[in-house]
Amino acid sequence: MNNQLLRRQDPRVADLFRRMEKVIKTLDKLKVPERRPLHGERFITDSELSALLRISRRTLQEYRTAGVFPYYLICGKIVYKESELVQLLEDCRKQSLDEQELI
Repeated sequence: MNNQLLRRQDPRVADLFRRMEKVIKTLDKLKVPERRPLHGERFITDSELSALLRISRRTLQEYRTAGVFPYYLICGKIVYKESELVQLLEDCRKQSLDEQELI
């Protein structure tokens, strides 16, 4: 095994730094900007919620029609208030058998 000290001027090191810069730039392009909350509330779109819950958008539409999910219709776009969805999921939570035995 050849142990030698590599310096920044070494072409291999310079090439490594160039490649790392390209990777960083590519990752910056892929980064999704965080949405700012509106009056402290975060809203989720139809497609985001369907991906998050792993259900189809058609199923979401059926849930809206049945009154399962609260939603807002703003200029033809459907959005959901994140805090209301979290509360709904908490309200629907069932205890496991282990938790029931402890009570």
